[in-house]
Amino acid sequence: MSFKALIVDKTADGKITQSIETLDDSRLPADGNVTVKVDYSTLNYKDGLCLTGGGGLVRTYPHVPGVDFAGIVEASEDARYKPGDRVVLTGWRVGEIWWGGYAEKARVKADWLVPLPAGITTRQAMAVGTAGFTAMLAVMALETHGLTPAHGEVLVTGAAGGVGSVAVAILSRLGYQVAAVTGRPETEAYLKSLGASRIVARGELAEAPTRPLDKELWAGAIDNVGGPMLARVLTQMKYGASVAAVGLAGGNSLPTTVIPFLLRGVNLLGIDSVMKPYAARLEAWNRIVTDLPMEKLEAMITEAALDDLPRLGPDILNGQVKGRMVIKIG
Repeated sequence: MSFKALIVDKTADGKITQSIETLDDSRLPADGNVTVKVDYSTLNYKDGLCLTGGGGLVRTYPHVPGVDFAGIVEASEDARYKPGDRVVLTGWRVGEIWWGGYAEKARVKADWLVPLPAGITTRQAMAVGTAGFTAMLAVMALETHGLTPAHGEVLVTGAAGGVGSVAVAILSRLGYQVAAVTGRPETEAYLKSLGASRIVARGELAEAPTRPLDKELWAGAIDNVGGPMLARVLTQMKYGASVAAVGLAGGNSLPTTVIPFLLRGVNLLGIDSVMKPYAARLEAWNRIVTDLPMEKLEAMITEAALDDLPRLGPDILNGQVKGRMVIKIG
């Protein structure tokens, strides 16, 4: 038994290489207990790092990247899954320190899988992927902290990226007025088609705040950027409002003060999707089926193949990928 996989390797002089190879099933991780025939994977920022050797995410070479995948169970040593079950995996350092989804087969631990709910295909699940799953977790966290459409406008930074695109579509479906931040004017029509009520130019929020509090503008926010932009957004939140922080495309520093937290009761909510417990994962996937318009999800998708990934890795790191990139595997 064999399967095709994208292999990332490191030469003796430290150069990162990528190649499509045919491997024997015996190469799959021995301590996994469920084997999945992979239908689709996707492309996230972390995948770009793993494909190019950035960030120190890959510890051992040769390696199969791909932090997400969806497919059909081929064999299982765990009673929770049987051959033919549709499953999805995101997170758990798969694709980083564990062989991932850029292959026709993956062997993983049953604890990391989620049964794919009815109403969504494996292709759609990978159009969602880690990015969309994270967006749903962010919306759920804002709701838990009291956000409703009646409270006012919700800001989404980095809105044309994977997390941002899905967040805009979900929030719009739920009845929110969404202000979408982008530095790419050519994406304005795309963002409005997803449900953004207006566009905010990135330049309006790009600089660090010059005062601890600004005019109250936003009832909630999902921030993909971090750095000075997140600091500026915090000064503009309404009293008692929350910001769900999901990314650091603009840097991991936060040049702010405690004043928004003390004088306006602003909440900064950290959103982690990698180690999220099973129950919350299942809830999020069920919410995705009901709250993410599938026709809008389709509008986000660009489909590619395994052999496209070596060129796409640098593209996503340079902010050149719009929406969701789905990788057809099976």
